[in-house]
Amino acid sequence: MGVIARGTKNTFRNTIRTISITLILALSIAMALVMLLSLRAVESKIDSVKSSVGNTITVSAAGVRDFGGGGTPLTQADVTEVSAVPHVAGVTTTLRDRWTTTGTESNGRFGGGSSSGLTTNLASAIVPGGNTVGGPSAAGGQGGGTFVLPIMVTGTTDPTSTRIAGTNKLTITNGSSIDGTSTALNAIVGTDLATKNNLKVGSTFTVGSSTVTVSGIYSTGNTFSDSGVIMSLPALQALTSQPGAVSSVVVTVDSIDHLETTTTAIQKALGTSADVVSDSTGIADTVASLDNVKTIALYSLVGALVAGSAIIFLSMLMIVRERRREIGVLKAIGSSNAKVSFQFMAEAATFTLMAAVIGILAGIVLSNPVLDVMINNSTSSASTASASPFPGGPPGARNGAATNGSTRTRGAGNGRIAFGQGFGRGVTQFGDTLSNVNTVIGFDVLLYGFLLAVFIALAGSAVPAYLTAKVRPAEVMRVE
Repeated sequence: MGVIARGTKNTFRNTIRTISITLILALSIAMALVMLLSLRAVESKIDSVKSSVGNTITVSAAGVRDFGGGGTPLTQADVTEVSAVPHVAGVTTTLRDRWTTTGTESNGRFGGGSSSGLTTNLASAIVPGGNTVGGPSAAGGQGGGTFVLPIMVTGTTDPTSTRIAGTNKLTITNGSSIDGTSTALNAIVGTDLATKNNLKVGSTFTVGSSTVTVSGIYSTGNTFSDSGVIMSLPALQALTSQPGAVSSVVVTVDSIDHLETTTTAIQKALGTSADVVSDSTGIADTVASLDNVKTIALYSLVGALVAGSAIIFLSMLMIVRERRREIGVLKAIGSSNAKVSFQFMAEAATFTLMAAVIGILAGIVLSNPVLDVMINNSTSSASTASASPFPGGPPGARNGAATNGSTRTRGAGNGRIAFGQGFGRGVTQFGDTLSNVNTVIGFDVLLYGFLLAVFIALAGSAVPAYLTAKVRPAEVMRVE
């Protein structure tokens, strides 16, 4: 019988010991795999947070804040220069304007700031109140005309951007959005403005001597934003006779790690002609909490590996001490130290591989709730960090599948149906978990889990196998 075959067969000489060692070692391997998954998932989450939260820079003309202040608008050349700065992942340009409702006064009531002076047949959906700049609400204006708030218009290359709208969401409720690079005179209008002016998809309204078509109606849940008009940047530039003019630029940086250096580079490129402000509010705490989870996962991974190695080490040490007579006999009949050592290493590898199969399956099942607790709870303060690494959350939170599967039913037939449905849902959930592991983490991690098991087997059996070389056949036989 070969050395490896003999070592494998020896694994099953004591059934109780085999089961005990396998289950304990499987638990250690499962914990190691869960911690490895956690480490990979939190690294992915950190990269995602860094590339989606607090990684924007706002560039505006020096001295300009919306319609306040003075200064000269930025140009397309400035936008091109900003786009060329290293680590800039995207640029969204914006031009803002105000339109006066025909037959009313409004421009003079809102301080400085550029306005094209265009008039429109639209009426604002916002009723002037005590907070209105220029005075309290009044039916009559100071010049004798009827005072109505102006229509706020935004021309942008990204019409559905919540950043541009200044809201948490922007949803197209009717029709479709517009192309932010098109020159066509199309627009999407807020729900409040559409209701006020009886606008529908396909309706038109006038601005100066031009006609604009409504392509869609949007909702943000914000009264001010839902009373505005959004057009493409080139269309508004042409409509207001401001070719190439830009009010502000929102720059997206590839990671917050490069936010400071990119801000400095943009300031240097544009000089005193622009105000550059970076936005990293609240991101430091989120990243710090994720770094803490990463550290915990790393230490736990090392601890699980050490525990697994210790388990196999102590088990094999006990087995070697029990089989001193057997070792002495083998060496007395001509077996070399290497062959005897390989026999015990094969036995340890068999223990570990059986435990690895159970441990990897247990690790996949346990990873979903563990990662949900470790990562989601750590990123709950960030607006973009609420999604679970494995969608669906803990098994107990999923659409009552477990509860339905265990519902009491009367009659053997109903019981079999309930069991079958519960079993089917369990298989489906397990399949979903496997799919999530493949999608989010990758099955390469399972390969790493197998390699971890091999490492544990080699590390745990190395010393006991070495101790077999110390056994002297003569001494063993004399004692026996």
